[in-house]
Amino acid sequence: MKKITRITTQKRNKHRYNIFIDDGSGEKYGFGVDEEVLIQYGLRKGLEVSESMIEKLLQADTLQKSYAQVIGYLGYRMRSEKEIIDYLVKKEVDSEHIKIIMEKLTVRKLIDDQEFANSFARTRIQTTTKGPGLVKQELQAKGIAASIADEAIKLYDYGVQYKKVAKIAEKRSKKSSRHSIKKQQQQLQATLMRNGFTQDVIQEVITNTQEESADSERDALYYQGERLLRKHSKKLSGYDLKNKLKETLYRQGFRIDAINEFLDKNINNM
Repeated sequence: MKKITRITTQKRNKHRYNIFIDDGSGEKYGFGVDEEVLIQYGLRKGLEVSESMIEKLLQADTLQKSYAQVIGYLGYRMRSEKEIIDYLVKKEVDSEHIKIIMEKLTVRKLIDDQEFANSFARTRIQTTTKGPGLVKQELQAKGIAASIADEAIKLYDYGVQYKKVAKIAEKRSKKSSRHSIKKQQQQLQATLMRNGFTQDVIQEVITNTQEESADSERDALYYQGERLLRKHSKKLSGYDLKNKLKETLYRQGFRIDAINEFLDKNINNM
């Protein structure tokens, strides 16, 4: 048996202690332990410890170090259960220790995937242009169960979504575009769908923003029409040229009456 002869506080960490022991040949440094381990096992001067007890203390200290690392990891922001497990695996923590740490965190309410998911969704609402579908994908990538993610994205109610979608639509409308209103709306719809917004909200916003400036549509038509005219007038003329431009501009989403007006003005006078 070995006897603890002295316990001192470590200079660099006041929550860790040096344990000195005597195995019959004089005092020498034995090992270091965390304050939690010191208290848990009642370590004190004069206590006799066996080799098996020392091994147990060292294992407990290793576990405590890993737990302390996780607490530091949680100090930056909330984490999902999967994120914490992945972190511990990366740190090469023993699987049995990981199980103990996760149980301890759960008991102390330091991990809660539903609260994590709710907080994550709230942050996304406040700081990004992402919709609920995309946020759900992000949550599931972090190991959050689909049912928990579904509950969290309920924070994206219709009003929240509409406000964000309308803001994106307004921002895009302020940018000059050389495409038809129909194509602009198709591009906007594609962007909003990629961002994970629901179809009903997207359609309502697009319907409510259809009253675009006629001048903007006309300018886009003339830009595209004149570009096509320069491109095809070298090889085509008359009916063939007119028909080619009409088909192309119609596919681009311009109204047929506006297309005819442009063609009558620009091709009939050639």
